[in-house]
Amino acid sequence: MKAMIFAAGLGTRLKPLTDHMPKALVCVGGHPMLEHVILKLKASGFTEAVINIHHFGQQIIDFLHANGNFGITIHISDERGQLLDTGGGIKKASVFFQGNEPFLVHNVDILSNTDLKALYMHHRKKGCDATLLVSERSTSRYLLFDDNNGLQGWINRKTGETKPETFVYTPGRYNEYAFSGIHVLSPSILRYMDDRWTGKFSIMDFYLQNCHKAMIEGYLDGNLRLMDIGKPETLAQAERFINTM
Repeated sequence: MKAMIFAAGLGTRLKPLTDHMPKALVCVGGHPMLEHVILKLKASGFTEAVINIHHFGQQIIDFLHANGNFGITIHISDERGQLLDTGGGIKKASVFFQGNEPFLVHNVDILSNTDLKALYMHHRKKGCDATLLVSERSTSRYLLFDDNNGLQGWINRKTGETKPETFVYTPGRYNEYAFSGIHVLSPSILRYMDDRWTGKFSIMDFYLQNCHKAMIEGYLDGNLRLMDIGKPETLAQAERFINTM
């Protein structure tokens, strides 16, 4: 099984820690974020991963080499020339995802108790273009799904903003879930990344613009415990979180 880890971010929320290192190498419980994600993927049966790099990218390369790639096959998608955001990062790395085999995408600054293999196998069984791990946690921004868990739109509760542009929100009509930063894509989704989608772009914007053409579904994990460790206030809590996983 294949995966991609987003590790190219600037980590601005974690300054000054990220003034001299990439966010992916900031330690949680004595080990870098990147190590936690790689080992979770490996324990779930993933044998090959692509990691994108930008900010202090050579440090990530050196770290992986020093640890023998943690016993899996790892490819580097080099964005040191231009940071491409999540959608552009996936498109650039798509050379590693040829054929029909799905691949799981995981933010480097997310810790969770979810069963990644179960998510992956659910995606394969359903035959979707993309499956997004979601939960019912409280947030200001929600993905909106129909009764069949098909993605329909997005809303920012604080501002009232909705996406895509043609979407009209109807209260009570949708299942409103929070995105986890973990998703599974089939190479079939890449056919929608035509020439309009070049350079730097968000994968969520791409999903929302294509949700009525592509088969994009939500996967609700009712027992999901998740922590965004890309913020100073959660970084301090992360060691306790790891010990209870």
